[in-house]
Amino acid sequence: MSWWRSLDAAERWMLAGLAGVAVLVVLFLQLADEVAEGATKAFDNAVLLAFRVPGNPADPIGPAWVEEMARDVTSLGSFAVLGLLVAGVVLYLLLDRRRGTALFVMVCVLGGTAISTVLKMSYDRPRPQLTEVARVFTPSFPSGHSMLSAVTYLTLGALLAEAVAGRRLKGYFIGVAVVLTVLVGISRIYLGVHYPTDVLAGWAMGSAWAAFCLVVASWLRRRGKYAQTP
Repeated sequence: MSWWRSLDAAERWMLAGLAGVAVLVVLFLQLADEVAEGATKAFDNAVLLAFRVPGNPADPIGPAWVEEMARDVTSLGSFAVLGLLVAGVVLYLLLDRRRGTALFVMVCVLGGTAISTVLKMSYDRPRPQLTEVARVFTPSFPSGHSMLSAVTYLTLGALLAEAVAGRRLKGYFIGVAVVLTVLVGISRIYLGVHYPTDVLAGWAMGSAWAAFCLVVASWLRRRGKYAQTP
């Protein structure tokens, strides 16, 4: 392990990040393989029904306000909300003359969107037929809301964590990003518009893409090809 000790902290972080990306991609591929074989059907149905009123799978458990709250939460992973958020962040970065960071955010989010679309069209998994509480227009696997919320919130959380000093503040921003991502995914299952494996796959691939983008940005920054300020 002498080669590992010869690396500086940033190089170790990048290698650890790439290892994490590889693990997440393998997890996604394993999930995709299991889904294609139908091996997750019992698990998916059991979890979905756990969120439904017994004997009435069209009705999510809990009072009406919980269902309404779930719709509000799930919108945090929608293309419209994430698009407005990213546009606002990019505009701020451009006004602050941080063109490199603005470009990084755009490439990361738009790239994640393209990957999500390609994966959905490739696997073409039908949606659960449980409820009509939310309208859907695309295939089920992986969950686009889960994947894009992971890409967007984890990327922005990492950038905010990098901009502040102190572990507590860094942990706070990363924690908020993770919580938002998790809540969006759970809301998709609660509303009955995604199978649990769709959400797990979305989290895995979204986190992998966000981590890969952050590693690439760090590598470019070390070589003077990317900076947060012009």
